[in-house]
Amino acid sequence: MPEANTLFMPVGNFCRREVVCCTADEPLVGVAEIMRSRNISSVVVCSGPAPVGIITDRDLRNKVVSRGIDPNTLSVREIMNAPLVTVGEEEFLFEALYRMSRHGIHRIGVVDSSGNLVGIITDSDILRLQTRSPQQMVRDIEEAGTIDELKSLHERVQGLVIHLVGTGVSTRDLGRLIAHLNDRIQLRLIVLLKATLFTDLPGKFAYVVLGSEGRREQTLTTDQDNAIIYADDLDSTALARIEEFSRELTDGLIAIGIPPCPGGIMAKNPQWRRSLGEWIEAINGWLATPTPENILSGSMFFDLRTLYGEPSLEQELKAHITRRLGFQSMFLRHAAGNVVRFKTPIGWFGHLRAESDGEHRGELDVKKAGIFAITEGIKVLALEAGVVGGGTIERLDALVAAGIFSRSRADDLETCFNTLVYFRLRSQATAIREGNKPTNFIDLEHFSRIEKGRLKLALEGVEAFQEFLTLRFHLNLLH
Repeated sequence: MPEANTLFMPVGNFCRREVVCCTADEPLVGVAEIMRSRNISSVVVCSGPAPVGIITDRDLRNKVVSRGIDPNTLSVREIMNAPLVTVGEEEFLFEALYRMSRHGIHRIGVVDSSGNLVGIITDSDILRLQTRSPQQMVRDIEEAGTIDELKSLHERVQGLVIHLVGTGVSTRDLGRLIAHLNDRIQLRLIVLLKATLFTDLPGKFAYVVLGSEGRREQTLTTDQDNAIIYADDLDSTALARIEEFSRELTDGLIAIGIPPCPGGIMAKNPQWRRSLGEWIEAINGWLATPTPENILSGSMFFDLRTLYGEPSLEQELKAHITRRLGFQSMFLRHAAGNVVRFKTPIGWFGHLRAESDGEHRGELDVKKAGIFAITEGIKVLALEAGVVGGGTIERLDALVAAGIFSRSRADDLETCFNTLVYFRLRSQATAIREGNKPTNFIDLEHFSRIEKGRLKLALEGVEAFQEFLTLRFHLNLLH
C-alpha cells in the first residue's frame, strides 16, 4: 500500500500484542521494578481482561519522586492514569493518532469489540510507518468555527476519497473513512449549535443516523437519513428546544453540502422525531402490517446508530425490535420478498442489460442491480437471527457464527458486495472530477472486458443470494 494510505489501515494490524499488565492494587514498587527490569516505560492496569488505566515512568517521576513520597507506601491505584484512552482494533490508525493528540498522550490501548485489551500502540509506532499524516483533516474539523469552514472540509473529504479510489485502500475501509469523517463533521456542527443557539439544549435524547450512514457504508452521494429519540418524560419546553435544534441541525447539514433526504427521513420532520414510547408503537405498527411503506421505514430505521446523545435509547429500541421480531416473522418474509423483486440486469446469454434510452443510456444502476439486494437481504437474515445493527460485513460474520452461512458462502457474497460498491465509488469519483453530479449509475462503455466479467460474476452472486432467500422464506408461496 502507498505510504500515504497507511493511516487507513486497522490499528490491530500494527499494534504491539505483547503488553505488560498489572492490577490496580499491586504495590507500586513491584511494578516499578518490572518496568526497570524489562526496560519499558509503561504498564497497563487491568481488571480481568479489561483495561482500566495506565502507569508510566512519567507518573513515577511527577507524582512520586518529585514530591518526595515513599513509593513503598503506595499502590498502583494511587498514581495511575484512569480511565485508559483506548481505540478499537478495527479502527483506523489515524483515529488512534487523533485521540492521542486530543488527550495529549503518546500511547493508547487497543481493545477488541468486547472492550478487552489486545495490545498497545504509540504515536512513534504509527509515525514510523509513514511521513505524511492525514489526521490533520480530523483536527481541522474539530477546530472548525463556522458552517462555511465545515462546508469546505466536507469538500476536502470528498477530495480525499476521490484521491484514494483505486490506490489500494479497500472498498470497506473507504466506506468507513467516509462515515468516520462525516460523523466528525456532524458532531462538530452539533458542538457549534450548542455553543451558540442551544446552550440550554436538554439531555435525555439521541440523534441517530439511519440507512447506509447507520451501517457506515456511505459513498459520495450520501444524503441525510436521521432521526431523534427522546425520553418519555421530557416536558413541553424541552421538546420545543429539541424540535428547534433538529431544524437548525438539518438546515446546517444542507448548508455544509449534505443534501436533504428526498423521502423526508430527517429529524426535523415529526414522524422521524418521537419519544421512546412512540417509536415502540411505530415499530409495532410496521412489524404488524408489512406494507411496502412500512417495510421501507423499518428497513431504514433498523440501521439506527447513535451519533450524539443518550445511547441507552437506541439500545432499548434494538432490544424491543429483537423481541418483537420473535413473533412477527411475516414482516421478515415480506421484506425478503421485496429484496428478490429487484432483478439483476443480466439478459439472455448472460449479457449485461444497460439502460437503452434516456439520460442514462448505456449505463446501469448498480444500487438497484445488486447492492440493495445484498444489504437488505443480509439485514433480513440478521434480524431473523436476532442481530440488530452493524454493517453488512459485520452482519455477514454474525450469520456465519449463527450457522446460517458457511464461511465460504459469506466470503463470496462479501466479494460481490465489495465489487459492486467499488464500481459505484469509482464512477462517482469520476463524475465529481469531471464536474458532474455523482449518482448510482455506472457507464459500461468505460468498462474493460475483464471488468465487465467481474461485474457479471458479482451480479450472478446476487442472483444466487436471491434464490437462497426465496427458498429460506418460501417466497414462491407468498402472494
